[in-house]
Amino acid sequence: MNAASQGMDEFIQVFVDAIRQAIGGTLNGDNIGLLNSEQVTLLGYAMLREEVMDGGFVQLIHNGYGPFFFRNPFAYAIKQWGLADLSKLIYKAKKLYTKKGNEIEKDCTDEAFMALFEQFPEFDALDDIFVENEEEWTECVAQYVDEHIENFATIEK
Repeated sequence: MNAASQGMDEFIQVFVDAIRQAIGGTLNGDNIGLLNSEQVTLLGYAMLREEVMDGGFVQLIHNGYGPFFFRNPFAYAIKQWGLADLSKLIYKAKKLYTKKGNEIEKDCTDEAFMALFEQFPEFDALDDIFVENEEEWTECVAQYVDEHIENFATIEK
């Protein structure tokens, strides 16, 4: 039995925690070079999952993650991991981000932030698709990491 099947969330989190620790907690322009593309993609998936499951794409964009997901090859990378449907969802969100991102990214009060969800209902369907497929996608990510573990960690004997 492979490691990913033992608990996909926990399995992924071990790698995500180790990556975050290696870069001092938060991915930024100064430390991204310390990671390989696979590690960046895994960290990206973890951030995407946390943000969208908590508050949808509107929250993800408002919290400043739009450029990472929509101006970088994240959708392409995740497609290479076998997550074509998630890649398509990211591209759909990118189209909305291109049109609405500047408005969503503006600093605002908590009350104004909550109003963003009503102002941009076009993201609701994308949020729903993510939530409906999150478990399957997370399982695929765990399987990919398990099958390519050498790209995510140094195994010492």
